[in-house]
Amino acid sequence: MSSIKRRQSLAVMVGGIMIGGGAQISIQSMTNTKTDDTASTLAQINRLAAAGCELIRVAVPDARAARSISRLVQESSIPIIADIHFDLRLAYLALQHGASEVRINPGNIGGKEKLRDLARAAADQGAALRVGVNAGSLETSRLKKHGAAKAEALVDSALEYLQVLEKAQFQNIIVSLKASDVLTTIEANRLFAGLAPYPIHLGVTEAGTVLSGTVKSAVGIGTLLAEGIGDTLRVSLTADPVEEVKIG
Repeated sequence: MSSIKRRQSLAVMVGGIMIGGGAQISIQSMTNTKTDDTASTLAQINRLAAAGCELIRVAVPDARAARSISRLVQESSIPIIADIHFDLRLAYLALQHGASEVRINPGNIGGKEKLRDLARAAADQGAALRVGVNAGSLETSRLKKHGAAKAEALVDSALEYLQVLEKAQFQNIIVSLKASDVLTTIEANRLFAGLAPYPIHLGVTEAGTVLSGTVKSAVGIGTLLAEGIGDTLRVSLTADPVEEVKIG
């Protein structure tokens, strides 16, 4: 049986974990606790790490959550990724408090010009940025251009924001292109894989319950992995995050 030839991508460090560059595919999850409840969040992170999770994303809805990252970083055995929506000020705060990576969504951060300064801040902290494009929150202009949240629209969004980061001389980037529709997710990642060298985070948005989410993720993520596409992954479920890691 022949081995799978993996797509060659740039190596990006997230804490002590290498993503891409031929490194082993890493497993991620996301906590479902209130991030500023650091005791509960750390307890869940420890359970996830014991189950095999290698990187963990936490929600950062406000400044209190961003400041809580300091303790999480100090006491977590795995790198902390900050999940940012709408307010880029929280991204800066998360970086200041030690986040190894910040995930941003081009569809809700209010314009690509804001990324240049964020790229410099991430570079100063030695952190990575994930450009997380989601079919459910594509920019209105993108939807008008493509007519719908098609694979091409997701890729178009990612490439435009990557250009901004590259102009800022920043390449510590991971990219994800996700949709709740499995075929759109597969097609978008196939297209992107041939157009840019950055590591790809695989996942299917709103995959669902343990049963439906496992099936959708197995088809979407499994198909891409079999084609050599993907450097890190998360199986997204509406269940205990530990189940995501077990399935991944």
